[in-house]
Amino acid sequence: MNKTSLLDAIRAVKENERFASASYWDAARKIQNPAGKFVFEELSRFEEYHYERLTNLEKALEADGRFIEYEGKEFPLPPSLEVPAVKDADQKDVLTIINQAIELEENAKKVYSDLAEQIDDPQGKQMFKRLADEEYKHFLLLVEAYWSVSYLGDWRWIR
Repeated sequence: MNKTSLLDAIRAVKENERFASASYWDAARKIQNPAGKFVFEELSRFEEYHYERLTNLEKALEADGRFIEYEGKEFPLPPSLEVPAVKDADQKDVLTIINQAIELEENAKKVYSDLAEQIDDPQGKQMFKRLADEEYKHFLLLVEAYWSVSYLGDWRWIR
């Protein structure tokens, strides 16, 4: 993959991360359940983190053509709630929000996996594989949230 097309791809995924972060922040405002709100606030912060790292990569590639090291980040699960949490008023709206987030994460994982396959640089390949893995973990978390809200009527995680 030549430098120009790589920079174009990075700019596109940066925009995807910015969009995802804003979408998740908006979702956090709409969800009443504290655990659901926590998840979407953290997802927003996580995608902002990706945006910042991709910006650093873009600058490094423009300056001297080098990839940067990407150390990755772990997603914190919400704390276990010992008292019953507030139920969201409209479960259908919440499920729609979660489903849209699932699609965003699934698409992001695919884009990063595809980029990893096209990159020859070992550090670049590792960075995009790690980004894909993080997006996949978000996907799994959201699938579990969808199932939990849909079938149990509440936000729960298997720890």
